[in-house]
Amino acid sequence: MQTLSQHRWYHRVLLLVVITALIVIVSWRLASTQGLSSRLEDAYGYLANSSSRTNASTDTLIGSLQERLRTNPQDWQSFSQLGLAYLQKARETGDPTYYQKTEEALDKALALRSDDYVSMSARGALALARHDFSAALEWGEKARQINPDRTYAYGVIADAQIELGRYEEAVETLQTMVDLRPDMSSYSRISYIRELHGDVDGALEMMQVAVDSGTPNAESTAWVRTQLANLYFNRGDLDQAELEYRLTLQNHPDYVYALAGLGRVRAAQGERQEAIQYLNQAVTIMPMPEFVIALGDLYQAAGDQESADQQYQLVTAIETLYRANGVDMDMEIALFNADHDRNLEETVALARKAYANRPSIHGADALAWALFNIGDYEEAQQYSAEALKLGTKDSLKLFHAGMIAFELGDKAEARAYLEEALAINPYFSILYAEEAQRTLEILK
Repeated sequence: MQTLSQHRWYHRVLLLVVITALIVIVSWRLASTQGLSSRLEDAYGYLANSSSRTNASTDTLIGSLQERLRTNPQDWQSFSQLGLAYLQKARETGDPTYYQKTEEALDKALALRSDDYVSMSARGALALARHDFSAALEWGEKARQINPDRTYAYGVIADAQIELGRYEEAVETLQTMVDLRPDMSSYSRISYIRELHGDVDGALEMMQVAVDSGTPNAESTAWVRTQLANLYFNRGDLDQAELEYRLTLQNHPDYVYALAGLGRVRAAQGERQEAIQYLNQAVTIMPMPEFVIALGDLYQAAGDQESADQQYQLVTAIETLYRANGVDMDMEIALFNADHDRNLEETVALARKAYANRPSIHGADALAWALFNIGDYEEAQQYSAEALKLGTKDSLKLFHAGMIAFELGDKAEARAYLEEALAINPYFSILYAEEAQRTLEILK
């Protein structure tokens, strides 16, 4: 039987279930959605702060749990906690090799206690991190059946449903989640679903509520404030975006997501060298793929192709490492290849596979852009229309639709899409913002 202190400690660790998993950001391009990672990371800081209050770093926690399991190898709770600690370590370092360790620890916990809600939810979070959304949904549903009154599994379920294109179901899941527990985690997810449906004002409102509901100095609040800044950036409000990024850095000076965000702002303002400095700083701290790609694109825009190629080669190395640790990279690599004219015929096949596994608006957009780049404009238009079916105010998706219409000779539609893309955010892409403007001038 658990003692009271064991019970409290265990459930403090429980808070890692759906918040520490994602290292690979679903939205690699500097587009409107921060997507899955924003919904998993938003409440991460609660446990981080709990750990700091007890002077227990992640490494210390892992060592303590490993020692406990050496003396008591039947301690299923410690295996569960160890799996969660490995997820946290992956989140802190960007090292996907911790995923396999997470899986092994959680499977041992479930072998000893098959109905453990925490381990099931964590397995769902691990599946999300690996982009195996069907498995994530299965694990989330199993956990919900065990305890439908807890909200952690609902977050896993909703995230999986969104990435599988099951948007109406996700709305219902999130409504249940927020009804059960209106907090930072549920608020930020509601913000995202509003953003997907084109309600940017509503998304901003709810993300601000998420920020206000957080502890001021917590890492979770820093994460959510960064998402608020991203929303401002994606609607072209550079001043407000910069303010939110800087507010984040006041309490977390090396916060990579805010540093990268400032790099985007500087790039939009035409200050490429300063933008490169911010992105370099972020990549040095944590070489996240989206940071590496953005840095490469900045070098390319500045005419330094050698430095750009070095960053693009790093993306390939990251892909190899992530795939070796069970992460599905098909959609992300298809987008990267399409954006950088790499292996285009193979890229279409990769994008089709990605869309089959992840039939979301993002999957449809990736396939549309891959098809565009091999000249199959008619089929590209079909998937582009699907990518815009929710009314998402995503300048990059609208740019894709505009360029497809342009190549098909529909000048009115091309002009409408490109004008909307630039009206929403004239700085939407390091690679394509100027091209959108040039094409629009041709149409005019």
